[in-house]
Amino acid sequence: MSMLEPFGPIGIIAHSANDDFVRAVSSTLYEKRKKRFDNNSNPYINSPGYLRTDYLIDSSIVRFQTGEGKFQLAESVRGHDLFIITDVLAHREHFEISGFDHVISPDDQFRDLIRIISTCSGKARRINVIMPFVYEGRREIRDNSRESWDCADMLRQLFDLGVANFVAFDPHDVRIANAVPLMGMEFPRSAYKIITTLLSKFDSVHIDKDKTLVVSPDESGVNRAIFYSSMLNLPLGIFYRDRDYTRKVDGVHPIKDYMFLGDDVTGKDILIIDDMINSGSTMLRTSEKLKAAGAGDIFCLSPFGLFTDGLDAFDKAYEQGIIKSVVCTNLIYRSEELLKREWYVDVNMIPYVTRIIDALNVDESVYDLINSTSRISEFLGQIRIGEVFEDFE
Repeated sequence: MSMLEPFGPIGIIAHSANDDFVRAVSSTLYEKRKKRFDNNSNPYINSPGYLRTDYLIDSSIVRFQTGEGKFQLAESVRGHDLFIITDVLAHREHFEISGFDHVISPDDQFRDLIRIISTCSGKARRINVIMPFVYEGRREIRDNSRESWDCADMLRQLFDLGVANFVAFDPHDVRIANAVPLMGMEFPRSAYKIITTLLSKFDSVHIDKDKTLVVSPDESGVNRAIFYSSMLNLPLGIFYRDRDYTRKVDGVHPIKDYMFLGDDVTGKDILIIDDMINSGSTMLRTSEKLKAAGAGDIFCLSPFGLFTDGLDAFDKAYEQGIIKSVVCTNLIYRSEELLKREWYVDVNMIPYVTRIIDALNVDESVYDLINSTSRISEFLGQIRIGEVFEDFE
């Protein structure tokens, strides 16, 4: 396959994402391109800025005593193909406002992202935003005309500021792309890395329809569970929420009961699939009901583990044998406490993010990267014949 010319020298700005994550992306990109350089496998390896030991742009957010801020560049980004990696959920940073401690919020993170883009606009040759967890992604629709339409407004604002490509992982609803039809939108799945990590960590998990079941904890997330079920050729179960539509409590119809639709779970291992673990109540409630019905080991799989109510409930569920493990990616900030838990498994997405940046830089089609179906099928085929599968790079 012929290689395409780079759009410009890559520059990476680490916004609110874990600094270690972004530095690892830069290092991995260097190692990937150095192999091409050593093998002389790319006609553009001598292009200015193609091979650099460090792709990170020296920059910082400066905070004033009022809580307002500004973004500063310590080096030029002129002519660069700029990739801003941001984690709107990162909450490890604090600053003072009039003497009071303020934990940075997603709204603060997004405002800072706008500062970064505004500073670089007109200087960088192209601006790309990698936002693994979509800011306001759960507000992709309006239930009535008196509600804000935050996700669409956010995307239109990025587009108006000149963002060319927007990359988000496993969005709640891919139809958010309709808000900005002229902006490049890529929505890669983390399923491949989650599946391979799960199977490499737990050899007790069998991809066998008589031994393992995929479960969606509610009907709204059934599409994700269907994907896992079809890829792994495993039966699917769904928990249906029976709501009382005659009244509302705190703006929503209360749930009367949960009904499970699916095969008998007795003795079977369970893969519970959801797009995120917020407080974790849905995952734990589902796990408790399945365990009470006689299920075997229960694995909770999700791209994003937020754990907004802390870790105690998961600690208790693990100690009681209700859950075997929780598997999430490193695409967002994870606390040191979470990473130390025996029940938590961290999925490394650094090679995947690096590959996407490398592909976009030369305007290569990323369809095969985002459509993980073929890679999952190949991986499972290798397992069935007892071969060791080389991980995706």
